[in-house]
Amino acid sequence: MTFTTRPELRGTFGAVSSTHWLASTVGMSILEKGHTAFDAAVATGFVLQIVEPHLNGPAGEVPIIVTPAGANAPTVISGQGPSPAKATVKYFKDLGLDIIPGTGLLAACIPGAFGAWLTLLRDYGTAELEEVLAPAIYYAKTGHPLVPRIASTIASMRDLFTTHWPSSAEIYLPGGVAPQSGKLFRNPQIAALYQQILDEAKSAKSREARINAALDFWYRGPVAERIEEYCATEEVWDVSGRRHKGLITAQDMADYTPLIEKPVSVPYGGYEVFKCGPWSQGPVLLQMLQILKGTDIADLDPMGADFVHLVIETAKLTMADRDSWYGDSSDVPLKTLLSSGYADTRRALIGRTASMEVRPGAPDGRNPNLPPLRTIGTIPQPGLGGGEPTVAREPKLPNDKQGEPALTPEGAQRGDTVQVSAVDRWGNMVSATPSGGWFQSSPVIPGLGFSLTTRGQMFWLEEGLNSTLMPSKRPRTTLTPSMVFRGGQPYMAFGTPGGDQQDQWQLVMLLRHIHNSMNLQEAIDAPSFHTDHLPSSFWPREISPGAITLESRFPEAVREELAARGHKVTVGDAWSEGRLSAVAREMDGGVQLVKAGANPRGVQGYAVAR
Repeated sequence: MTFTTRPELRGTFGAVSSTHWLASTVGMSILEKGHTAFDAAVATGFVLQIVEPHLNGPAGEVPIIVTPAGANAPTVISGQGPSPAKATVKYFKDLGLDIIPGTGLLAACIPGAFGAWLTLLRDYGTAELEEVLAPAIYYAKTGHPLVPRIASTIASMRDLFTTHWPSSAEIYLPGGVAPQSGKLFRNPQIAALYQQILDEAKSAKSREARINAALDFWYRGPVAERIEEYCATEEVWDVSGRRHKGLITAQDMADYTPLIEKPVSVPYGGYEVFKCGPWSQGPVLLQMLQILKGTDIADLDPMGADFVHLVIETAKLTMADRDSWYGDSSDVPLKTLLSSGYADTRRALIGRTASMEVRPGAPDGRNPNLPPLRTIGTIPQPGLGGGEPTVAREPKLPNDKQGEPALTPEGAQRGDTVQVSAVDRWGNMVSATPSGGWFQSSPVIPGLGFSLTTRGQMFWLEEGLNSTLMPSKRPRTTLTPSMVFRGGQPYMAFGTPGGDQQDQWQLVMLLRHIHNSMNLQEAIDAPSFHTDHLPSSFWPREISPGAITLESRFPEAVREELAARGHKVTVGDAWSEGRLSAVAREMDGGVQLVKAGANPRGVQGYAVAR
């Protein structure tokens, strides 16, 4: 019998799964009012900004995959904001930088989350703006019980806040004291801002007009003006050890509109898996599936060395393609990268031992162009790390025993991501992966109560890459929600935080669900793993050749076998790999059955279904 921490939830009315129990229950409350999964996702997303501020915020980003009931394919809402118009390689080189700092203001991109959430609400939902913002306002104003990880993160940031970022200290160190785990924590500035937006929009004549008025307030009104003023006048300390101003202008904000795009997909058995385009890392999962089609992966023990080795070696190859070819560019040879023929050539490179090379392919005969490979531990780190954790190891702090984020050598912490998936009684489905705007990576903007995203650290300053920094261009994000169809019908929506690990953990879950008959919860609970044999997407952009991390629940014999094959094995905590959330639907005798599962790691994520 497969071990599971909790049951796979089943029902007929609807389901919401996210990385925090308060957000999931808010989403269900929206379904209970008769609204759609899209409305539920929006309300859940705004609450996640409040209750997980170390993992996402109002000025972050969110890619969203949307499938209306009866649709034959999903739609992507790209809430990944682009770089400012002033952001050029020359600008950074003139500052003496060869890598974009992971903190401060220089890495700030246009905040895309607000626009994407409201686009989802306006174009697909039924709820009023006030209905989806009210829960976030309530928790920001009245308070929410602080989870241990946030309390320990704030405590680790005390010196930085008090020395360099006093506006952050005002919010996160009330009265000069770090808040305690389990006690109520408030952000009255965000509560006031969202209430002001509602007050400004309420006089508009229709639901759509009220949502558009809120978008104008954010992107062409007071919020945009305040962001421009802050970036233009404040010199903020960042990880370079120096102070810099930001580049975002009110015009950058006004020019932003979330892009509506078609997803990319590949078939896998009786399934079709949909992801965002190569401005995300989503096609990595599709490339891995194409490679694995021609292997015996379905027959392997999902806890065995052969399974782990095959998945890791496949991930190494596809991540090398990601770093050589992906980006917000029309030059990405995506059709070839996702083709069966190309997968055949890549599969042939997988041997019985661990590869120590970074081996991008040559689609259409083109020569690959890799960014610099900086071996982990060789880059000086003068201050706070700014990105999602690249190793799922755990800070050993009181009352904080599992999961992420990881401590940097300096005692500060990196941000991460959240996830929400939802399905309703009509069959509407949505998967969204919000991130950015972490309070660890940029100071709070006074009067707004939130920090800017630092997603721009994912650009390279080397010329000639599809992910090279350019003005008004999306960084090649790690954020990668997933949608799966089965038999031509929407079946599952899922995703996870975790930076470069997101598609690795999603692949393992999906394979176990499809090939090993694990239900959603069992597939989420099962021991997982990842490789860091890739240039990190986050400052300081390091690579750890041959490295794999496995949860300690893997048998010792498996770990020894992998080491014998040349893998550099790190044994992580028993429950440290991934924070997956998933919902699914299927027909049972003409009635829709909904299912849901959520990650137990970190003792925070929950699913709700009935």
